[in-house]
Amino acid sequence: PSFGFLFDIDGVLVRGKTPIPAAKTAFQKLVNCQGQFLMPVVFVTNAGNCLRQEKADQLSHLLGVPISQDQVMMSHSPLRMFRRYHEKCVLVSGQGPLLDIAQDLGFCQPITIETLREKHPLLDVVDHDRRPNILVSDYFYFKSLSVVLFGEPVRWETNLQLIIDVLLTSGYPGNPYHQENYPHIPVLACNMDLMWVAEAQSPRFGHGTFMVCLENIYKKITGKDLKYEALMGKPSKLTYQYAEHLIRAQAAQRQWKQPIQTLYAVGGSATLSQDEEIDNSWENEFASATAAHCRSILVCTGVYNPHTEVPLDPRESVTETVFHGHRDFRFDPDLVEPDHIVPDVDAAVDLVFQLENFAP
Repeated sequence: PSFGFLFDIDGVLVRGKTPIPAAKTAFQKLVNCQGQFLMPVVFVTNAGNCLRQEKADQLSHLLGVPISQDQVMMSHSPLRMFRRYHEKCVLVSGQGPLLDIAQDLGFCQPITIETLREKHPLLDVVDHDRRPNILVSDYFYFKSLSVVLFGEPVRWETNLQLIIDVLLTSGYPGNPYHQENYPHIPVLACNMDLMWVAEAQSPRFGHGTFMVCLENIYKKITGKDLKYEALMGKPSKLTYQYAEHLIRAQAAQRQWKQPIQTLYAVGGSATLSQDEEIDNSWENEFASATAAHCRSILVCTGVYNPHTEVPLDPRESVTETVFHGHRDFRFDPDLVEPDHIVPDVDAAVDLVFQLENFAP
């Protein structure tokens, strides 16, 4: 095969934990009688609340085909490339087994918001029922700290408060704010989705909504923009380059000699570039990435709405459902136009087979 698939998950293969009917039909077309994929396949999700193996097991169960963790790309997967931060102490925010996820990515000294709260109980006072009875706080600070936002947390008020505390004290939460410490300590964020599709009839808040809150609180307090060292997850260039890296690794493992020339992103949009200068040290890792084309195929089972008009001004894209528009990404209406629009993932697979003249 000279092509590979990048499959989105939420709204394309599943809604919440319920498989979309067309997904099982589609995947029976992608494997041989031994259950091996006929072409390289990577599942690209902006979820970040579990390990790759857990997501692979879920997909195997839901789709009825064997899927390995090497075929799964979580929103946080590119953090493996950011080795300069792996030895540093990092504050992690999100849900799920955060310490396990961080350590699996290579971070040696991760600390959770909950641990920070236990060390500084005076900082988290919005919930009256969780306010400390004894007004004592440990002297606890971070060395060489950075902040990693894996995904939306459960207690937004606690996470927002403590992340702001860390940013405005350069890693000495509990101390008075020092707004002259700017730019602040590094922040790396995964998954910029403003909303995502579950079983509910309307989309739900995603990590991008949490980031909007954090960015606006920081700016309201300081008058300055919160800066990201890196943003990853769809639709960032970094995410698709890492996904292509995984596609090529699969082809090499199967000893397929034909170069992969086209990637079909099913459910994904075109890649977008970040406006701000970010850490590009990871780019050497993908020096051999040479796919000629990445074509987007949007399906109508998820957030995408083919009848929604794309606004010309990015400031008007708050409720727009084609482009969720993170603040730091350049907005170009042409980029969100898909190469193809189909009803569901099964139709997407049929279309690719037709375009590639591929007969399984």
